[in-house]
Amino acid sequence: MATNVWLIAGASSGFGRAIGFEALKRGDKVVATSRNLAKMADLREAGALVLALDVTSDDASIQAAFQKAIDTYGNITHCINAAGYVLEGSAEEASTQEAFNQFNTNILGVMNMTRHALHHMRPRRQGVIANFGSRCSWQGIPGLSYYSATKFAVTGFTETIHQEVSPLGISAVVIEPGFFRTGILHDDGNSRIRAARPLTEEYKDTPVDATRNHFDIFDDHQPGDVIKGAKVIVDVLTQTGVAEGKKIPLRLVLGRDAFEAIKDKIHSTEALINEWEDIIASTDHDDVKK
Repeated sequence: MATNVWLIAGASSGFGRAIGFEALKRGDKVVATSRNLAKMADLREAGALVLALDVTSDDASIQAAFQKAIDTYGNITHCINAAGYVLEGSAEEASTQEAFNQFNTNILGVMNMTRHALHHMRPRRQGVIANFGSRCSWQGIPGLSYYSATKFAVTGFTETIHQEVSPLGISAVVIEPGFFRTGILHDDGNSRIRAARPLTEEYKDTPVDATRNHFDIFDDHQPGDVIKGAKVIVDVLTQTGVAEGKKIPLRLVLGRDAFEAIKDKIHSTEALINEWEDIIASTDHDDVKK
């Protein structure tokens, strides 16, 4: 059996890091990328090829990282897009630049990496691209307007990519975790960035305020175990272990909280369209048959 080769964007922390270690433990090859090489020293010691890469870089820089991986291992079987951060702030609080930076990393970066992965995988008619959405792909969280929007976008993008490339032998998957102890809520200025000009008094005692207070308490108390999550991800994307005999799914939902949030969204959406069905259908032309 050919060795899997994982190219991971955002490998310095969270799921990207955990997936890297899990894949290495199984004897696979890992190309770990991040803006910060120092944070990947232990991945290098474990056997990964580590490369400095910002997913918002120009095409030449991203292509160079892919080429280095191919030159080293001959192939890329799995591209994991785990780079991202949380911009904490309501829609009104964020500046234009803060909003752009959030989208540039969380969705445009995913698009950049996906495009280059496809350039390599399509001629070979094989490969797996996994992009990180979130439970926020289904239910936006007050106070995380722009983060939530990027995760909706990741899911929509990946769903469409799946339709485009599945006939070519390539799997596109959106991973939608609930709250996991990945460090994303740490107040260190890297994974959780607050809007520079918060409207604290203006949003006092609102859902935005509740999110801020909740996150301060919730940090490092999230229900999800990132090590367990990474093991399931590697199983599913290699169709081994708990996923042996199963097809790679379009969506990989992780965590009981994500499961419950998605069920709630499905039920509320179904109730909404049932209530408004007559009005929804009333806008069709008269010559359209029911």
